[in-house]
Amino acid sequence: MNRKTLVLPAVVGLLAPVLAACGGSDGGSGGGDAIVVGTTDRFTASEEAPAPLDPAYAYDVGSWNLLRQTVQTLMIQPRGDGEPVPEAAQKCGFTDTGNERYACTLRDGLKFANGDAVTAADVKFSIERALSLKADSGVSSLLSTVDTVETQGDREVIFHLNTADATFPFKLSTPVAGIVNPDDYEKGKLREGFDVDGSGPYTMKSEVKNGELTKAVFSKNPNYKGALKVNNDKAEVVSFADSGAMGKALEKGDIDLMTRAMTPDQIQKLSNATGGDIDMIEMAGLEIRYLAFNTKATSVQSKAVRQAMAQLINRSELVSHVYGSQAEPLYSLVPATITGHSNSFFNKYGDPSVAKAKVLLEGADVTTPVKLTLNYTTDHYGAATKQEFEQLQKQLNDSGLFQVDIKGTPWEKFRPAELKGQYDVFGMGWFPDFPDADNFLAPFLDKGNMLNSPYANAEVINTLIPQSRREADRLSAAASLTDIQDAVAKDVPMIPLWQGKQYVAARDDVTGTAYALNSSSTLQLWELARGVSG
Repeated sequence: MNRKTLVLPAVVGLLAPVLAACGGSDGGSGGGDAIVVGTTDRFTASEEAPAPLDPAYAYDVGSWNLLRQTVQTLMIQPRGDGEPVPEAAQKCGFTDTGNERYACTLRDGLKFANGDAVTAADVKFSIERALSLKADSGVSSLLSTVDTVETQGDREVIFHLNTADATFPFKLSTPVAGIVNPDDYEKGKLREGFDVDGSGPYTMKSEVKNGELTKAVFSKNPNYKGALKVNNDKAEVVSFADSGAMGKALEKGDIDLMTRAMTPDQIQKLSNATGGDIDMIEMAGLEIRYLAFNTKATSVQSKAVRQAMAQLINRSELVSHVYGSQAEPLYSLVPATITGHSNSFFNKYGDPSVAKAKVLLEGADVTTPVKLTLNYTTDHYGAATKQEFEQLQKQLNDSGLFQVDIKGTPWEKFRPAELKGQYDVFGMGWFPDFPDADNFLAPFLDKGNMLNSPYANAEVINTLIPQSRREADRLSAAASLTDIQDAVAKDVPMIPLWQGKQYVAARDDVTGTAYALNSSSTLQLWELARGVSG
């Protein structure tokens, strides 16, 4: 088979509920050698973040992609887009007209990987544990609408919500709602290290060196009982120091597939190459990148400074210089393909303008040039991040209104420093927990937000977010969602930059690659199998 790029249209997501029953094996076999997946995600246990794989703490796409293989949730997102479907649950649904009471019935005979029965009490324990620990990662905010959890017998769980939340089924599909065994996870303490236990499709064994997980080995869980068809007996996720090393491993056949985070040059090279035995699969993605501000920091406390930056940044130029056709300019935190999106930043600021930015700063009596340091992580979002920040630095400095330095820091130190408010301006990425506009807004703007941001807009928190969640029909929530996006454009606690596609490069004897990732960048190892090399 020649190297080629397979472009998957967005309509794949619409077909997902129909296709799910087929298992997605593409004629592959469950036997054979382990399917090895490469990633540049780093998994480090440190004094500042000792429990990177505890469902009550983990809140990044890399850690979640390990947890989703092992820790089962009541609901699960289908292969593409679409409403979540039951997984550990046999059925779930709202039992009232106000979307405030949600009931689930567990599948009969559910077991943890060690053979212990999974009961409604375990679900209650897991949810209450995440809420009570309230980890500084902010992941518990996904469960913020839970008031109490009630059990009836061993299989019935009822969630009483403190406010209407039509997105709650999605939240029950995320790892923070994963069901854990009280024998393995203490109620009042995070589980340190890299051990993970659950009732998901795989068990996991960690290979660790110098406090860092280098390989996760997944074996098919014989006790698994859920909605997924597992198409392989064994899979591995191997962490590489950089995308170059990962790419060489794929070329040599040391790994079978790579996902995050390929460089733009790698993607282009593999897409254009002919001959060989590697396929490049391109699919729609919901990844976004943005700049965030510590709005209490002296350098950016003035709203005019943040607005001036929003007025100056040229997204089209940034994307074309760094990512080419692999990304698109973004003018809201909500991607353009999500219901409720509004181009709020373009509507307010229009095209980049030095003159307009100067007026904003002069009107607030801000002395120029404004001195700032833009902070970014060197090893979490891919090697192109540095080039991206060099472009941002150039754009702002060329205006004469800013004097910007840039500084890169490894993720294991970057994330704790950001949470402690040590950065005035910093770059972040977001892979959605679920494909709904709420999940591109509430995690950054609601109480207990995942950035630990001091920015708080009372109308957004107390009125607009709750109002949007009352609407089961998400089109009906568009007005509230637009108001939230307009408030972000006005106050600028963050600046959206771009929305990216996602790619998988795989050897051509691996089947199921079209579903290796869903639209939320969830790694679905169970879809992969061995086939016949072309």
